[in-house]
Amino acid sequence: MTSSVAIRYTRNLFLRSFCAVYLAVFVSIYYQAPGLYGDHGVLPARAVLENSHYKTLSAKIHYKSTLLWLAPYLGLSTSAAIDVLALLGIFFAFTGLVSQKFCIVPVFTAMWSLFFSIYQVGQVFVANNYDELLLEAGFLAVFIAPFLPHRRKVKTPHLDMISFWLCRFLAFRVLTGSVLKLLSGCPKWWSLMALKSYFETMPLPSPLARMAFDLPYWFLEVSTVYTIVCELAVPFLFFWPGRTAKITAFYAQVLLQLGILATGNFGHANSLMIAIMLSLLDDQFFYGKQKPRTVLNVLDVVLTGVLWIALFCGTVHFFGLRFSTGGVRAEISFTKMQFSTLIENALPLVVLLLIASFLLVVARSTYQVLFGQTNSSRNPVWGFCVTVFYTIVGALILTSSSTSLLSLHPKTNATAISSLQRAAYNRLHKTHIVNDYRWTPQLADYGGRPEIILEGANHVDGPWKEYNLLFKPGNVNQSLPMLGLYLPRLDWQFYWAAQSTADKQPWLLSLTHRLLHGNPDVLHLIDSSDLPFSTPPKYIRGVLYKYKFQTAMFKGAWWVREQVGEYFPAHSKDSPALEDYLRARNLLPAAKPQPLHPAWKRVLDPIRQLSNQFEGSLLVWAVLATAFAIIVSINSR
Repeated sequence: MTSSVAIRYTRNLFLRSFCAVYLAVFVSIYYQAPGLYGDHGVLPARAVLENSHYKTLSAKIHYKSTLLWLAPYLGLSTSAAIDVLALLGIFFAFTGLVSQKFCIVPVFTAMWSLFFSIYQVGQVFVANNYDELLLEAGFLAVFIAPFLPHRRKVKTPHLDMISFWLCRFLAFRVLTGSVLKLLSGCPKWWSLMALKSYFETMPLPSPLARMAFDLPYWFLEVSTVYTIVCELAVPFLFFWPGRTAKITAFYAQVLLQLGILATGNFGHANSLMIAIMLSLLDDQFFYGKQKPRTVLNVLDVVLTGVLWIALFCGTVHFFGLRFSTGGVRAEISFTKMQFSTLIENALPLVVLLLIASFLLVVARSTYQVLFGQTNSSRNPVWGFCVTVFYTIVGALILTSSSTSLLSLHPKTNATAISSLQRAAYNRLHKTHIVNDYRWTPQLADYGGRPEIILEGANHVDGPWKEYNLLFKPGNVNQSLPMLGLYLPRLDWQFYWAAQSTADKQPWLLSLTHRLLHGNPDVLHLIDSSDLPFSTPPKYIRGVLYKYKFQTAMFKGAWWVREQVGEYFPAHSKDSPALEDYLRARNLLPAAKPQPLHPAWKRVLDPIRQLSNQFEGSLLVWAVLATAFAIIVSINSR
């Protein structure tokens, strides 16, 4: 970033990419909101808020910070207010995507606030790192965006240095959290056969996961090594002073994210990670303008080549890469104890290096605002004050985030984290400005993937007929679709419930209750085109199966399965045990609807009716395609 306009185009692309992610997320939430959070949804948002009904507005906000508290003052019910928040989010994200003029601080602040407000009542359906990542990255985007449209061309490289460094630091923490895969001692990761299991057992595999599952063993071993190196070693290049190292790291990480995106349906997660990775680039990368070759440029390329050669040699040595009959084989050449000792000793040093890197960026930023050729140099006092503010914010994030880094190892978690760091982390984590990214450390060895299948019958002795969900394994003859940025939260949660027990999944019995009553909003979230009953059955039960990919690809069924046992017993529509269970958790549908002003109803109902004509993932793609068509139309004028 030696030029005062070095990342202006990159910044705009970064912000518009975030708008695309926000747009997909808000459309997905809007589409699923009635079935998930409506008055008759699986987990009514109304139930989360009504315990504080008689508190003052300030007390309500202190209890749970969400714009939904304003619903009664605007003549809205809670479920209608969620629709309004999602629609506002769609509007802001759409305008920001189609026009740079709307990629400004007020718009990004509004999108973050709207998503956070919905997140606060999302309950188990937002209990994942991907939504937390959007909140933390969205907060950083506020600092990257210009404050007003007419200021988007203002030269502010001193601020971009700090804010983009924080984005790289976020990407670093997200990726290096995967160190737990090896620290946990998971045999699948240590045998380098993790991807073989991963493709079959990931939450929502795509059709390409089946093809990847059948790749040669040597290729899966090498791919596992590539994944480990990309997550644990390559992120250190994010902070290398030269631009070439950052660009090559960008290519490596995008390749990894595209591989995950192609084989699994993780919603907005991978697209968001790619958007964050744009912070590694500069305008020269896109414009392709060749600058005069200087000694520093040549040195940058040479040092980057040395770094990658050293990384390659280290990978060959520590992972025992060698040619053999049939391909390249790999075997980890270090022990679990050696790796644990390395991480224990390295984590404090890594934190110190990150602090040094941040201080270097702050020093460069301060020098540029005081002596560089920027608009801020016309008023260096103001520019210096703004730089100090960004530095304080960055230092607070760095200090609190180091808690999550040091906690990756039990010993550094106990000895290297101060009480001040923990207090700062806890305070910021309440608003998810800082989070702890701990991806699943171990791949469970179930000999397949556990799946819960809901079955209905009109007699307790059967015959039992299955309910099919749209995006998770069910019918063994059907493959799963490629969803892109759409995250079906109900299907997603079934995956985690199958690894637990029914008594810890109250949402699942709430879903059963809604299906027994034939609630249309909930039926809209499953395969309503192929319901097993024309009217709701008298009984529904949960059965646990173990699914595996069919051995012969493209021949017969897509899956093979065997029944493991009962997940939860049959419940009837008027089962006292079921109603008592849901009543104790405030999950029964409200007997009396909340008031909704007729004017709101006239506006919201037609939009809902129109959106219901689409399937969820198609609606997301349709809205994104419309936005990109407008962009092309504007640019072609």
